[in-house]
Amino acid sequence: MTSEHAAPPPAARQPTGRQPRILIAIPVFNEEKSVDRVLTEVARYAASFGGEVLVIDDGSTDGTPGALARHPVEVIRHGKNRGYGRAMQDMLEWADFRGYEWVISMDCDEQHEPASLPHFVAAITHGASDIVSGSRYMDESLPGDPAPEDRRRINALLTREVNERLSLSSSDAFCGYKAYRASVCAKLQLDVNGYDFPMQFWVQACAAGLRIEELAVRRIYVDMTRTFGSGLDVPDRRLAVYRETMHREIRRCASRLPVRAMDGLA
Repeated sequence: MTSEHAAPPPAARQPTGRQPRILIAIPVFNEEKSVDRVLTEVARYAASFGGEVLVIDDGSTDGTPGALARHPVEVIRHGKNRGYGRAMQDMLEWADFRGYEWVISMDCDEQHEPASLPHFVAAITHGASDIVSGSRYMDESLPGDPAPEDRRRINALLTREVNERLSLSSSDAFCGYKAYRASVCAKLQLDVNGYDFPMQFWVQACAAGLRIEELAVRRIYVDMTRTFGSGLDVPDRRLAVYRETMHREIRRCASRLPVRAMDGLA
């Protein structure tokens, strides 16, 4: 999945077969029910490729901080809830500053399987991309759960628009299970703190000419009562916020995007 403006990868991006230094980053907010199971399983897989783990605690008010203290992980703690996008920004900055070559982001609610980590590592090691993006819709033959109708509809609408405007071929614009080349992704000017973060990220990744590939992952929904907060539980409101973030970022980056990106935008 590449944009028509993607630049040829410099020599430093070519696959070497060498095991890169990888950070696994997990944002959490009030995950006391699942954090022990997830971190134990992540540690088991991380040991096979020398991965290290960073948890971004986004202001948890339950037993999550105490649970984190029982695991050999690095922790960034926000004094208050600052949002998913802010956790992603912290993750990229930390990974680049600490010299990691790659960072894999995954959730702590058991919707992202640690068993997929080796597949991401294989794509990182043997590929030449800058982003390996998990997709829950790339391979419908994988066992999985049906997506809530409103989430599937909004994902499909915005994924289609992202593809049309940015000349991409994504099948899932919102999956949070991803691998990022730290050195290039940390240079993006990201400042969206909420769940609309992916809309800014894709526009900037395209504007920067980053190379993107997808990796099929299972579609898993564990807790159907989880909410987005900030008024985003109303589907049409969520769609409007996400779309406005995408359009605002396209206007900011227009000179580095395909001409069609600005179609219909003032």
